Amino acid sequence: MAADELIDKMRRDWDARARENSRYYIVNSRKDWPDEDFARSGEETVARYVLTDMENVCQGKSPKEMRVLDFGCGVGRVTRALAEIFGEVHGVDISGEMVKLARTQLSDLPNVRVHQTSGRDLDVLGDLMFDFAFSFSVFHHVPGKALIENCIREAGKHLRAGCLFKFEVQGNLRMEAPPGDTWLGPPLSETDIREMAARTGFESRYSIGAGEESYWQWLFKM
Repeated sequence: MAADELIDKMRRDWDARARENSRYYIVNSRKDWPDEDFARSGEETVARYVLTDMENVCQGKSPKEMRVLDFGCGVGRVTRALAEIFGEVHGVDISGEMVKLARTQLSDLPNVRVHQTSGRDLDVLGDLMFDFAFSFSVFHHVPGKALIENCIREAGKHLRAGCLFKFEVQGNLRMEAPPGDTWLGPPLSETDIREMAARTGFESRYSIGAGEESYWQWLFKM
């Protein structure tokens, strides 16, 4: 399947998931998510993966002076938690249905903006530049290594030099992703990540979890 067809399929599939049960498809550990529990799950994600790593995330900047990108924001579960810490947060997502829900659910936060992307680029952000980019449980669902690499490249175009893009990928190399599947994306090896980083203008400085389902990456913009 060509890249444009995959992107269109990804949008259609995630729009359908958003209409069916957005919260389940974002965190599929339960079918029924009360508002409070769902918001708390976003806070727990940020507490575990961002607040424990503020030296790399902020690099001496005050969080309230930072502009942050939530890549693949869905309905804004993590976006809301990030907005409590950082001065300005922008969420991006390919699904118009997810973006519609996020804009409604985050409308009380004046420091948040949510954008629908084309899936091909982040041109919707214009000339905005960011001090930190974060992506949680997103690349597990992107159908193909080339598309994942393009996502990394596009995020890099909007990151200031030296700033961090922290994200996770599927690292279990025994897993086989069906072609064109927008739920199970391909696993990535240490070599895959190093080569992608080099081609997209990043330094791959740290990683944790090679060979595991949750394989975390610290890529710093060159």
